[in-house]
Amino acid sequence: MNHQFELPGSYKKWTYGLIGAGVIALLYGFIALHPFTSSAHGEHPASTRFWAVLVQNSVYWLLVVNASMFFICVTTMAMGAWQVAFHRVSEAISSVVPILGIITFIILMTIVWGGRTDIYEWLDKDTVARDHILNGKKGFLNPVFFTVWSFITIFLWWLLGRKMRSMSLASDKTGPMNYETGKKWIFKNTVYASLFCVVFTLTVASTIPWIWLMSIDAHWYSTMYSWYTFASTFVSGISLIALFVIYMKNRGQLEYVTEEHLHDLGKFMFAFSIFWTYLWFSQYMLIWYSNQPEETKYFIQRIGTAENSGPYKGIFFLNLIVNFLCPLLILMKRGTKRNWTMVTFMAVLIIFGHWIDFYQMVMPGTLHEKAELMPFEFGVACFFIGLILWGVGKYATSHSLLAKNHPFLKESMIHHT
Repeated sequence: MNHQFELPGSYKKWTYGLIGAGVIALLYGFIALHPFTSSAHGEHPASTRFWAVLVQNSVYWLLVVNASMFFICVTTMAMGAWQVAFHRVSEAISSVVPILGIITFIILMTIVWGGRTDIYEWLDKDTVARDHILNGKKGFLNPVFFTVWSFITIFLWWLLGRKMRSMSLASDKTGPMNYETGKKWIFKNTVYASLFCVVFTLTVASTIPWIWLMSIDAHWYSTMYSWYTFASTFVSGISLIALFVIYMKNRGQLEYVTEEHLHDLGKFMFAFSIFWTYLWFSQYMLIWYSNQPEETKYFIQRIGTAENSGPYKGIFFLNLIVNFLCPLLILMKRGTKRNWTMVTFMAVLIIFGHWIDFYQMVMPGTLHEKAELMPFEFGVACFFIGLILWGVGKYATSHSLLAKNHPFLKESMIHHT
């Protein structure tokens, strides 16, 4: 069978079209939003909006593509054979991590070393000196720690992800494995997968959301914030995998992928949508119930009070409808999770829904009352989506779409759920 993928013309048109739309949006931002104008006291919200949108999109899409490597690693550690049939699709998505990682790092460094206190209030030394809460956090909310930990994090994501991909690709050249060779290969993969999961836990599931996102609202904190962020990006990452699997299956590739595999991807989309909702409710309910001013201000800023609605109230609850009610009502049925069209629709909806989730995580703490969701925001998103399409297409056309010598391939071929 032919497992070499050739990009159709329509794929290339969409890729370059989205990148082009993103470049136009960025040019508009540079010209109209004056991104290098100081906005320390909020007098230039357009400048703040430019950088806030870049933070939202760069962090969101980086965490989404990195979730693919986490998916590979956790299924490797669990001896999960079912995903081998589309293993290379997950690899292709994770190959975009270095590109988005560099872009995200540059954006964050420009903000931090450019003294953008409208994004991160803790960059103002005078404010920190006067504020006992910020002063208590200055051990990790400072430019040096932010830079070093961000660099180490992105570097380790790249290094360990690259090692996992290289071991997979090397198996194509070794030929079929006997029992002993396969056992050693699986063990080696499991070791590096466990290392990646440790790094992932210490970054995505704990520290990185704190310093990249939660520190935008530096006076507020939530012990569930990192898990909330993880759930949001992991379910989006699974949805992205499902989209590419369906696309390539429709193009005559991934011969061993069946509706059984699609069903399991649908299960992940359903389960982690519920998990995200559990974290959303737990965070919201506990803060509402305790009613402590230092905690409730985060939600007051987004949805307002009983007397006055907040400017982000509509987006805040749209987020809940799209990311909870829709997956619950649509993906609950077994037949829906085995329907290629419905899974495609839900995957797009979930990715969009959690992009909205990140919007309401970033914008209220930076733009405050100046809520906007206009073409510029969507244009920047198009740029990152185009880069993902380009990176996945490059990897998919450079390597076999089937890990043909994987010891668990036969189990994946006969997978039944």
